[in-house]
Amino acid sequence: MVSYDEEKVTALSSELMQACERLRELGQLPREVFTGDPHLVASAKYHLIVGVEAAIDLANHVITKNRWKMPENYADTFCIVQEHGFFDEDLGKRLQTMARFRNRLIHIYWDIDNDRIYDLLREDVGDIEQFLTEYIRALQRE
Repeated sequence: MVSYDEEKVTALSSELMQACERLRELGQLPREVFTGDPHLVASAKYHLIVGVEAAIDLANHVITKNRWKMPENYADTFCIVQEHGFFDEDLGKRLQTMARFRNRLIHIYWDIDNDRIYDLLREDVGDIEQFLTEYIRALQRE
């Protein structure tokens, strides 16, 4: 049985869902409108960081609460949770990639192509949402 704090999971899940909702809204804009407006791009970067951070925090929560192996970095966090059966390897690899992209957003934010951000909005937000679905399912089956 996996130990977790229900209030913490609820709060982080809410943050993740709100970020994904904002990202989906931005992803509905035409590419030219999005990439041409620095405020929209900045908003997307912020919500990507919040969404990925919330997923990382959820993963770290069960890792810490259950005294599993400590991750070496943010990407490794998803690998450890995957090893404990929370989701399959394919999703785990996509989440690890997203964690690395989060690092780029934080540390090299000026060198990220706006078209790449738009592509993420259109193609990869579902990975964060799928993480949450699988995460909650794993907690409930225990």
